[in-house]
Amino acid sequence: MSFRFIEDHRDAYPVRLMCAVLEVSPAGYYAWRERPASERIKSNATLLPAIRQAYRDSSGRYGSPRVHAVLRTQGRGASRGRIERMMRRHGIRAILAPPRRVRTTDSRHDLATAPNLIAPDFTAKAPNRVWLATYIPTAEGWLYLAAVMDLFSRKIVGWAMRDHMQVELASAVLAMAIQQQRPPAGLVHHSDRGVQYASRAYRDALSSAAIVVSMSRKADYYDNAPMESFFHTLKTELVHRNYKNRAEAQRDIFAFIEGFYNRTRLHSAIGYIAPIEMELKTA
Repeated sequence: MSFRFIEDHRDAYPVRLMCAVLEVSPAGYYAWRERPASERIKSNATLLPAIRQAYRDSSGRYGSPRVHAVLRTQGRGASRGRIERMMRRHGIRAILAPPRRVRTTDSRHDLATAPNLIAPDFTAKAPNRVWLATYIPTAEGWLYLAAVMDLFSRKIVGWAMRDHMQVELASAVLAMAIQQQRPPAGLVHHSDRGVQYASRAYRDALSSAAIVVSMSRKADYYDNAPMESFFHTLKTELVHRNYKNRAEAQRDIFAFIEGFYNRTRLHSAIGYIAPIEMELKTA
């Protein structure tokens, strides 16, 4: 291990200095360097470029669990621990922005609410059986993103952005989801108790589509955990946050949802495959 450390850091520190600190001989180190490469070293030499490529393909968003999942689909048998060690040794780490929680739910109203019909199960046996909905403010000004997720596939089936969080935004997302997915009667729509989702206009839209209403318990984020997970992912993996205007933020969020999250990003909850792939499994 001492010789490997010296090899990995020989461009940063003098070899003789490291040998003295680690109490090994320079001659021993140079003899170690001249030995024929072991099978593990040869394997690592081909594995490292594949790790770097999987990392680049995710725009630097993947850590070792998802890099391991990508390489597994390529038929590479390297363990997750080995990939984690190699990524750490070569300074390959997921680029994550610190999440920021901003309160967007206004449940201080006298509108009718609905019981929680899905938690703590959070499973669905087919697409378009359970949808989850919520809001988030973006980092640029007050640009709000509302989204609806299909619980089975984790696909974002409807989404929209506005500079407000009024009923119109939630209704636009619902209309998009219904138009794209054409859900059957009896689908369960689960959300928090925010005034937007409890409004008469929104409840009427759900009723017209024969959608059943479900709501989280008051002030309980875990009652909509998969949706919270999506927004946490967006806030931490979408790192280009210094937007000049809302149009730039909208562009990046569109690319993240439609170009990456739905089509490419591997989800641990559905066996490390992408939402669209999961949806197509039942087609």
